[in-house]
Amino acid sequence: MSADAEETPGPPPDKRAAGPAVRGASTVLLVLLAACLGGVAVHWLARLFEPDPEPPAEVVEVRSTPSVVVAVRDLARLESTSFHVERVIDMTSRQRTLFGLVEAEDSLLLVAAADVVAGVDLGQLEESDVVVDDQRVTVTLPAPEIFTTALDQEHTYVYSRETDVLARRSDSLETRARREAERTLREAAIEAGIHDRARRSARQTVESLVRSLGYDEVEVEFADEE
Repeated sequence: MSADAEETPGPPPDKRAAGPAVRGASTVLLVLLAACLGGVAVHWLARLFEPDPEPPAEVVEVRSTPSVVVAVRDLARLESTSFHVERVIDMTSRQRTLFGLVEAEDSLLLVAAADVVAGVDLGQLEESDVVVDDQRVTVTLPAPEIFTTALDQEHTYVYSRETDVLARRSDSLETRARREAERTLREAAIEAGIHDRARRSARQTVESLVRSLGYDEVEVEFADEE
């Protein structure tokens, strides 16, 4: 054969043979990429849960006077004590009949019981009534007062009612007896010291409330004590 003879070209390379090699390289790259990402995630989680080398800085909270006033005002009308009082009311209506020559009577006995509630109206509290000096608080409360005097309807009843023959039965006699019962039972509660009891109870309640706000020393006074 002549040296100048033209070389016959061989068959083209088989593309299907290069396919597995390409896929193998892609798989290796994906594994390397996943390993890198996994290492970053592990490092990030380790930094997240490792203890802080230094404790957090101290935070000091200063509570001002208005916060105490608002907290105390939230109690509104502090019903600090209640007395249960009972009394018998003897009420008689005397009437003149037969041209004023005969006196007749319409009378009843009322067994009365009432609950008398006393306390302090904290809605009257002003900012000037609360003085804060570092950890010492002085609160000046309004004077104790009686809020309600309510008859206990279950235990209040007419024990007896007598009307003379010549007397006119008064429809309002029982109503007046009940009003008298409320008035006298209120006075009885005052005589028994309901205001002093309400004062002591209100002082304890307000002292506990202010201490729960973080103050060490609390002094509670009343306006009528000055």
